[in-house]
Amino acid sequence: MKEGVKSLVLTLLVVCSLVQSYFLIYRLPGSNPVVKTASDYIKTEDMGQEAEAEEMLFPVQIAVHLGDSRHTVFYPESAFYNLIYSRLKGRQFEGFQRYALENLDWTEIRSRYPGIELQFGSGIPVSLLQRVMQIEPDSLFEGESISRVLIYNAEDGAQVRVFFFSSRGDVVYEATKADLTVQDVKQQVDFGKEWVPYTLENGYYLPEKPIRMVEAGMKIGVFSTDQMQSSLFFDPSITRYIREKDGSEIYTDSKRSLQVRQDRNWINYTDPAAPAAGESNPGRVALSAVDFVNQHGGWNGQYRLKETEDSGNDQHTVAFQQYYGEGQYGALPIIDISSFHYGEITLELRQGTITGYQRSLIYPTGEFWSKKTVDLPGGNELRKFVARLKGDAEIVSLYPAYQPSLTKDGLLLKPVWVAELRNGATKILQ
Repeated sequence: MKEGVKSLVLTLLVVCSLVQSYFLIYRLPGSNPVVKTASDYIKTEDMGQEAEAEEMLFPVQIAVHLGDSRHTVFYPESAFYNLIYSRLKGRQFEGFQRYALENLDWTEIRSRYPGIELQFGSGIPVSLLQRVMQIEPDSLFEGESISRVLIYNAEDGAQVRVFFFSSRGDVVYEATKADLTVQDVKQQVDFGKEWVPYTLENGYYLPEKPIRMVEAGMKIGVFSTDQMQSSLFFDPSITRYIREKDGSEIYTDSKRSLQVRQDRNWINYTDPAAPAAGESNPGRVALSAVDFVNQHGGWNGQYRLKETEDSGNDQHTVAFQQYYGEGQYGALPIIDISSFHYGEITLELRQGTITGYQRSLIYPTGEFWSKKTVDLPGGNELRKFVARLKGDAEIVSLYPAYQPSLTKDGLLLKPVWVAELRNGATKILQ
């Protein structure tokens, strides 16, 4: 009897020891194990901040239609922009019907009826838009990407109409059941009555008065190559170093490679051998990109999801654009330019797995070496700048932004007007 009890106790001790060893090695369920595999990465501390995807899902701008061909525009983080967007995020949209885009004269509608228009640039997948707006799941357009949402009071003054525009540019979806009243829309339109007047010209909005902005000189820090190696390689000690003729440095562990352009403070990371996860849904692809940046460098400011481009063959490109701003006009995008890459984080994915990653090594420290207000031209003066682009391509969007440059003192963000063209090019109006 005693021997049987001893055997039972011994067995229990062995089991407990095994369980304890398991938790020591793998920690608690749901957390990262101590034992790493060759496909795991080490999160680097003291780099950028982590962020939620919802923080990056917001309109490029909100246009307010006052009727009688009068308009105004609010930009992210400005007071009225935040007020309008926060109200709309709490409303319900359902009962969708699809129409061909050419069924209605949208320029006439925006010029004639009071309403508001959320513009999302190249578009946001519906599955992501549902994270910030109360959009009822609907099989009719759940796979779509939405470029803008137009809400206006119909001619009879007793009905609100809501349209979601596909980024493909050929169809629109009407939410026949929307938790909005004519008075709701009127209140939001009234926010724009005393703001800078804009004119709708050939599809884009042009202010009739100058826009006052802040030109900012910011002190910077630079992430080191060692930090990026530790973040992106399983074992940085086994990486090989190669110096290219153009001065760039390449670090590789035979599977992954990290190209560092020290003269431009820019990295290009590739992992062509990454095992495919089998997921190519645009919404999930964007979420995978956010998670990857959270773990490998983080975010050095405010960013917006700029695009989720389907390149075919289960390949996707996801880009995030950085924003900066202060004052009454809110936050505006920082334009990435070929001579100085800053303001964009771009990722390549295959079936939901990261195969490419590009970003700047520069980050602002929060200190300034210069600040001053400048006026961007409006009205006829701005039209003269726009006229110079007529030979290039049709303008689809015109907006204020920041042009970055690197000086001996740090990062300089200069306010500029930017025109996006139908052919995809971006032009800075000088």
